[in-house]
Amino acid sequence: MQSDNEQFIFTENARAMIKIQDGCNQFCSYCIIPYARGRIKSRSEEDILKEIELIAKQGIKEIVITGIHIASYGKDLENVNNEQPLLNVLQKINMIVGIERIRLGSLEPTLMTKEFLDGLIKLEKICDHFHLSLQSGCDTVLRRMNRKYQTNEFREIVKQIREYYPNANLTTDIIVGFPGETEEEFNSTYEFLKEIKFYQMHIFKYSIRKGTVAAIMPNQIDPKIKEERSNLLIELSKKHENDIMKNYIDKVVEVLFEEEKDGYMIGHTKNYICVSTLNNEERI
Repeated sequence: MQSDNEQFIFTENARAMIKIQDGCNQFCSYCIIPYARGRIKSRSEEDILKEIELIAKQGIKEIVITGIHIASYGKDLENVNNEQPLLNVLQKINMIVGIERIRLGSLEPTLMTKEFLDGLIKLEKICDHFHLSLQSGCDTVLRRMNRKYQTNEFREIVKQIREYYPNANLTTDIIVGFPGETEEEFNSTYEFLKEIKFYQMHIFKYSIRKGTVAAIMPNQIDPKIKEERSNLLIELSKKHENDIMKNYIDKVVEVLFEEEKDGYMIGHTKNYICVSTLNNEERI
């Protein structure tokens, strides 16, 4: 996407990743992380805020809040005395001078309750780009994965997000070829993804992780079938991305430029639309 009408933000180091927690208590059947890294371990608010304040002084404009399961942030901290510790720390980050954007990393979909969104929408620096880790669009597969939601619940979560953030772009992760995934189950996923219309989808072919429940499940899927299903979803993802980007032609957008390449400056809008424009020293 190119335009001569962007508003420019430019810094040599545009974005910083802030890891606020490690570990996970979810025990999805395909995932080794709870065994390898243990239960959730959250950083203190004080430690997080100090790091971000130092980053802001370096001229970095955007931070990305990351972790293994950031929806669990604070649930292990004894001195955190509120029901929404993640929202609480985001409120404090939002007040740090110099930081202009707060982007959330991969989110457990069930985090996005009305109560959470009521608080989030008040934070003007939050980017309206949300990565919701779906994994499958079929209820029977979600149950085998030990995910904590079903497609009807996910659909309502997406509807709610788009009511609060009309320009939100949603991205996701999908696993194809999970043990026992039938053609019918894959087709259910495909149709659900068409309905939700994610901006981008990261497609992963299921691979065995020794020590997990899924590793010993029957009916492991043939690699050729995984490849075919992966290609179909990659094609669908590209179509959705292209359709959404077409809506931004001739629109004025604010861009945080992150790199210079082949005579172009490349960056992203708050809702993660990628923009490139011819390099122009006067504009910088």
